[in-house]
Amino acid sequence: MSPPFLAQLDRIFKFAACEAGVLVLGETGTGKELVAQAMHYLSPRTDHPWVAINCGALPAELVEAELFGHARGAFTNAHETRIGLVAQAEGGTLFLDEVDSLPPLAQVKLLRFLQDKEYRAVGSNRVQRADVRIISASNGDLHGLCERGAFRTDLYYRLNVLSLTLPALRERGDDVIALALHFVERYARQFRRPVEGLAADARARLRAHAWPGNVRELEHAIERGVLLAAGDTLRAADLDLPQPPAAPPDAESFQAAKARAVALFERRYIENALAQCNGNITHAADSVAKNRRAFWQLMRKYSIDSNRFHSDGHGKSVRRD
Repeated sequence: MSPPFLAQLDRIFKFAACEAGVLVLGETGTGKELVAQAMHYLSPRTDHPWVAINCGALPAELVEAELFGHARGAFTNAHETRIGLVAQAEGGTLFLDEVDSLPPLAQVKLLRFLQDKEYRAVGSNRVQRADVRIISASNGDLHGLCERGAFRTDLYYRLNVLSLTLPALRERGDDVIALALHFVERYARQFRRPVEGLAADARARLRAHAWPGNVRELEHAIERGVLLAAGDTLRAADLDLPQPPAAPPDAESFQAAKARAVALFERRYIENALAQCNGNITHAADSVAKNRRAFWQLMRKYSIDSNRFHSDGHGKSVRRD
């Protein structure tokens, strides 16, 4: 595994052993829910419920009722009393994915619950308590949202007692190959397909792809590849990945541009030195504090003829192009 991922993996074991809230950050598809789930099952709460919710998938007007439940008649269609996710997670862990999507009122209610572990169901006056650990996740810039007033700062610090940031797949080096081999084995077994390993062109294609969807995108690509593979080894043609954009015809790499600029500078510098010294190589080399042999080698490199810079007989240096 890559060092950036190993560093975060070490935190998972440490965080699992304590009760503090954890904020898991990272791009979409990096495995934030899997990490949160691992912390739950490695913790003393492992025998109690694991409950997960995607805050961004809920209508704003229903978030509070989903979290804390509601009393019968609390709102239209509330035909019976219903317990919320907090109560369902009693003794265990509640995972709030895309926590940055919480509407302002739900943020206030969640903050109050985090402070004293007490809450009221929607439409009820009865205060209830719950022993629940909160792990939250976001793929956005929560700190930036706080600065813009879109997310409560006090809630941010309550959620962010401990935090870990999962690196993007493109930052994890050859982890992409190890993960791909794992998924090949899993889906070959699941679909009973005779596919083993990755061909060299498939490995190169996997390394070249940017993976904006991270591990989730990789898993789906391998799943499709195993299903569609023409042979017993997964090849690049089986992966169905978009080709990397071709560079425009006039594009030039940094190295090439730098080499061209250096060559232009060296050529002009040598020619100017020769012009100042009427084509005398020894004097020109001395004038720029360069060894005569090294100066001559540069002349040969750029096919510079010293005779072009000899005096015209009237005391003027002439550069003959």
